[in-house]
Amino acid sequence: MKKIWLIVVVAIILVGLTACNSTEETWDSSSNITVYTRDTSSGTRAGFMSGIGFNEAKEDDSLLVNGFVIKDNTGILTSMEIDEYGIGFISLASLNNTVKGLNYEGVEPTIANVINNTYGLKRPFNYVIRSLDDFENETEKGITLAFIAFLGTTDGLDIIMNKGAIPLDSTQTWDDIKNEYAVCNQDNSNTTIKIGGSDSIEKIALALTEAFAPKCGDFIPEHDHTGSSDGFKRTQGSEKDSDNYKHIGFASRPFKDSEQGSVDTQGQLAWDAIVVIVHLSNQLNNVSAEELKKIYNGEFLIWNDVLD
Repeated sequence: MKKIWLIVVVAIILVGLTACNSTEETWDSSSNITVYTRDTSSGTRAGFMSGIGFNEAKEDDSLLVNGFVIKDNTGILTSMEIDEYGIGFISLASLNNTVKGLNYEGVEPTIANVINNTYGLKRPFNYVIRSLDDFENETEKGITLAFIAFLGTTDGLDIIMNKGAIPLDSTQTWDDIKNEYAVCNQDNSNTTIKIGGSDSIEKIALALTEAFAPKCGDFIPEHDHTGSSDGFKRTQGSEKDSDNYKHIGFASRPFKDSEQGSVDTQGQLAWDAIVVIVHLSNQLNNVSAEELKKIYNGEFLIWNDVLD
């Protein structure tokens, strides 16, 4: 009986290996490249385009190759799992083993290489809150300020790192500073704090509020992450008094000159990297800024253009 089971197990392994080899052998480098990008409100797109020297395409779709596909961060990741001939870019914080993350200019996309400044596609994760005189009440203002303080503690930094971003330095714990935020000693279970902006930061923001809410009266965090441009727009910009208003917004890029907020309302949350991703069967392992620009502007249309 043992021999029979051994034969079955070996057969299963051989079938699996055959399937893997079949996938690798059938990948056709003469196929067209399917180009994926984020929309023009995305901080990831802004960081990617500026990083590869294609600044003018940050907010202008007409400069991109014909037939490009717009997806959000999760959509691009999911698409690369099934599209053998696709290419896209995501936050390092979102990278997993279902896709291949390419080396950029010969450097692997890792936290260590972001910290030592050898990885080129690096960008800040930033936050913005409402102007300090523009909160509905003192409770919402107090919780918001307490949360921002929590981001800069070792407690917050541990969460940021666990979710794949690169935290800033700190030696303070939440216990060291919590007495400065009396609002957290009261029952806040009827108070909702609205949070939005960059969807690249959404996973981190969700984890941070999940950890912090019980420390600050069990307030209700409400997340709606629709892009970096909305981070400022809905806290201090044109939509700050609309139904889409937010108390806290995030941007996965530097704030523009037109997004300079009032005093003591903006800061950096962490560092991140942008990673170029392809399907696991793709033969490409490294890509340069020049090659990426030619892919996105339509000079390179098939995979052989990049591999040659």
